[in-house]
Amino acid sequence: MEKKNVITGVALDSNVAKVGLLKVPDQPGIAAKLFGALSRENINVDMIIQAVHSQALAADMAFTTSKTDGKKAEEIAKRIAQELGAEGTIYDDKVAKVSIVGVGMISQPGVAARMFEALAEEKINIQMISTSEIKISCVVSADQGKKAVKVIHKKFDL
Repeated sequence: MEKKNVITGVALDSNVAKVGLLKVPDQPGIAAKLFGALSRENINVDMIIQAVHSQALAADMAFTTSKTDGKKAEEIAKRIAQELGAEGTIYDDKVAKVSIVGVGMISQPGVAARMFEALAEEKINIQMISTSEIKISCVVSADQGKKAVKVIHKKFDL
């Protein structure tokens, strides 16, 4: 059954805001400071992405939260970015999160590639990616969310 039903569902979350900190100093405690501040304000964070910037001493960090908490999360991110000497922040609440789920993904290589291929074929740009053993989520432009769900359904014969 796992081989046949690698993906058991596709979900669309349109209640998403994306917040990013640019060129944050790459040192211990930065994530704890940012996400601790968000936690103290009862802001729930979903996806978290950190990538080394082209400069070895800096990293870019991004996370998603609900649109309801988005502006407050942005304010906190701006304050933390300023304290840390980061280059700046970004904010976008015109995004959606598309996710595929299925326990069959654990034993099937190439599931993420197929999802990304489906989106690429329709010129849907992926802004963020997060994975686990049973779920792959992509943040896309809000106006492409429903289309993304449709093309993924088609790609996986759901």
